[in-house]
Amino acid sequence: MELRTAASPRDVKHYTTERLREEFLIDDLFQPNVIKLVYSHIDRIITGSAVPVREVLKLTAGDELRAQYFCERRELGVINIGGAGKITVDGKVYEVGPREGMYIGMGSKDISFASADASAPAKFYLNSAPAHRTCPTVLIKPEGEPAEGVVIVKDCNKVELGSLETANHRTICKYILPGQVESCQLEMGMTRLEPGSVWNTMPCHTHDRRMEVYLYFDMPEDALVMHYMGEPTETRHIVMRNEQAVISPSWSIHSGCGTQAYTFIWGMVGENQDFDDMDDVGMKDLM
Repeated sequence: MELRTAASPRDVKHYTTERLREEFLIDDLFQPNVIKLVYSHIDRIITGSAVPVREVLKLTAGDELRAQYFCERRELGVINIGGAGKITVDGKVYEVGPREGMYIGMGSKDISFASADASAPAKFYLNSAPAHRTCPTVLIKPEGEPAEGVVIVKDCNKVELGSLETANHRTICKYILPGQVESCQLEMGMTRLEPGSVWNTMPCHTHDRRMEVYLYFDMPEDALVMHYMGEPTETRHIVMRNEQAVISPSWSIHSGCGTQAYTFIWGMVGENQDFDDMDDVGMKDLM
């Protein structure tokens, strides 16, 4: 598990491009037959991935957590951006298809990942936060019929925002959120931009009560996203390519502009789960 410390906005405004990428960019995700984890001191979020191909991958705590098992004091959110897969939690097998997800509650001891087809492996994207109570483990499907242990994210939970005229026509699908999938502090969802739209989270905002991590994907090899971060009056950028993630501290804006439409997963951790608790930044105030 890779460890990263927190960063002060006073220091970040002096960072070089290389240092910005060292501190905030998460690269080399989705390696075959590997579970990759990055532990950030910013709200203690863990961001990672699991790509089981021909073998089952078991999630362990490692020495860094000083825990008997990964979810001893943590909750875990998972969204599959690859082929069909399976997640086994304490002996119960969940079939997790493309764009489907799971919330796995604190106290879940044995967690493993597998693919249904080695030629089209699952790509499980992981976000984990410290937890203080156990919430139910559930399978999350953007579409489908209700079943035991399954939460269906229906069309009413999808929010369409923006317009083609402002190049930010997008659909937000909320996976883990109060009133839908219960958690201690973790929130997760997916935003898909429509063809012709390239901007996300613009006009931008900050939220001091929680941090955020973005995973950008559904991008061809020659495409990129310019991810903007920093204080509103000290903005910086990080060049993002397909299947890379970026850590955004609570004091930072988090916005992006791509060379074409793309999809991104957002995960938030902090003391406030109010999705609309944002400090908006006026376009005239950005520098």
